[in-house]
Amino acid sequence: MELIELRELQPEPRPGRGRLERTNALRISPARRPGPGPGPGAGAHPDPRLTAAPGAGHRFEPRRRGLHTWCDLCGDFVWGGGRKSLQCRHCSFTCHYRCRALVRLDCSGPPGAGDEDDGTEQALEKDTNVDEPGEWEKAELDQAQVEQRIKEYNSQINSNLFMSLNKDGSYTGFIKVQLKLVRPVSVPATKRVPSLQAGRPGPRAQGVKRRTSFYLPKGTVKHLHILSHTRASEVIDALLRKFTVVDNPRKFALFERSEKDEQVYLRKLADEEQPLRLRLLAGPSEKVLSFVLKENETGEVNWDAFTLPELHNFLRILQREEEEHVRQLRHRYARCRQKMQEVLATHTPG
Repeated sequence: MELIELRELQPEPRPGRGRLERTNALRISPARRPGPGPGPGAGAHPDPRLTAAPGAGHRFEPRRRGLHTWCDLCGDFVWGGGRKSLQCRHCSFTCHYRCRALVRLDCSGPPGAGDEDDGTEQALEKDTNVDEPGEWEKAELDQAQVEQRIKEYNSQINSNLFMSLNKDGSYTGFIKVQLKLVRPVSVPATKRVPSLQAGRPGPRAQGVKRRTSFYLPKGTVKHLHILSHTRASEVIDALLRKFTVVDNPRKFALFERSEKDEQVYLRKLADEEQPLRLRLLAGPSEKVLSFVLKENETGEVNWDAFTLPELHNFLRILQREEEEHVRQLRHRYARCRQKMQEVLATHTPG
């Protein structure tokens, strides 16, 4: 089992329990950004679907779901939805119109293809797209209640992934995150994999960042050792850095997953929510609560998360698009007016 552990976490080991789950831990300090670790291609063969030839099997169509997303090839923000981006009907690979010719990753097929269990799971899931926590998640615990909950939690688990109370009142523990990504992720291009710009590059190809796309294996699961005040956004950032993913973290979202009455419910966590606190409140049962990393395809864009230069750039793009729409509309009305005037000119009154 491979863990991602925050550097400042140093819980004392419990007597009589092994440390198998802590081997190969990647320590990530919340106070500073670490350098990239070994990527998913390190010591392994690259995704066989990545070829030097144009990607095969894709069926690209104008993207209709939502207005804004990130390009899976160049990584840049896509403004304008279907007028600016394409999406594969089968694998959901999304890119700018200009990036279509540079796609080298073969289509992975429709979600759940060849995986009966995954198809059943997809059919059961219901994305509530409600960021507001449930009533039980709003419970405020005092120090004595936290200590009691931790004791109850530790008594119910069958591994050494226990929670520990710290002297300052915070606590540490483990959460498991399942990565259920439909679209590919991107890592820095290396000499081991075919270049995205293989062949004679054109003017547009020269401006595209050198990145390598690949699909994460289905069922990928990672355990993280975190603090009670670790935020959902920090969990996402840690997972992406583990795989050396260079995609914008806002392309992804952390969801809580729960099962009730044979129905699977998902709720997107806000950036400031604390997953370990939710884990403590819910208990160790994964049917009551588990965590899933998915594409951030629901709801409105969180504009507060963008920098001021990015927002100014978006406003300029918005202004240009508005001016273009107005120009086209005026041209269309002018043509209609001209046609009607020509018809009127050929008919004399009476």
